[in-house]
Amino acid sequence: MGMIEELVEAARAGVQQRRAEIPVEELERRLGDRPEQRPFGEALTRPGLSLIAEFKRRSPSAGEIRAGLEPAEVARAYEDGGAAAVSVLTDARHFGGSLEDLHAVRGACALPVLQKDFIVDPYQLFEAATAGADAVLLIVAALPQEDLSRLADEARALDLDVVVEVHDEKELETALTVDAEALGINNRNLDDFTVDVNTTYELITDVPAGKTVVSESGISDRATLEELERVGVDAVLIGEALMRADDPAAKVRELTADEESTREHFL
Repeated sequence: MGMIEELVEAARAGVQQRRAEIPVEELERRLGDRPEQRPFGEALTRPGLSLIAEFKRRSPSAGEIRAGLEPAEVARAYEDGGAAAVSVLTDARHFGGSLEDLHAVRGACALPVLQKDFIVDPYQLFEAATAGADAVLLIVAALPQEDLSRLADEARALDLDVVVEVHDEKELETALTVDAEALGINNRNLDDFTVDVNTTYELITDVPAGKTVVSESGISDRATLEELERVGVDAVLIGEALMRADDPAAKVRELTADEESTREHFL
């Protein structure tokens, strides 16, 4: 079994267990207490390159990234540094995350929040909405095309923005069939976890005009951000480099080099 298959299998098992504990009808009821949505899509299309700063506890490739950090504390640092949005990795089994992490981040800052997980079932969309997510990630490699389209439609029906993640040309073609608002180009190969930023440079040439493009993984320096912006990338998602930084806020400022314009966008 490849890594992506293992991740998907774990996600389905987790949904089955949680659905037995909390029926979807209960999640639907909780939608009435849902906080007001924040404009995730707009955060990615402001002037300049937007930075989505990620809270991620660990990963299969890196192991534990940094112990002892609280999601609320990190989220406030990202906001202080000038991030445009926050991503929270909520997969428990392989990344050590949780919906509680997402809820804590939402309550600690005013930035839009993206839930990153292996979403394979509509139940997870209700979980995301009730936990305070403004957007969700759908991974083409994890879903048959029919399921991808259905989940994208159901996410929009719940007022969740959607980022559809691709890794190669074939997946990009699939993503475009569901009319994704934003395309995430993941520079990490999910089979062997190697990272190559050239993936973004190669795939962006096939992205139609008008699409929002997010480059993910393997980005840790200002020079790379400048080159990505030059080729038309709208936003970058950075996790490990920020999580390992002694001062996450200062690292965000270093990478964006444009703190004030980001702040002004949300005032």
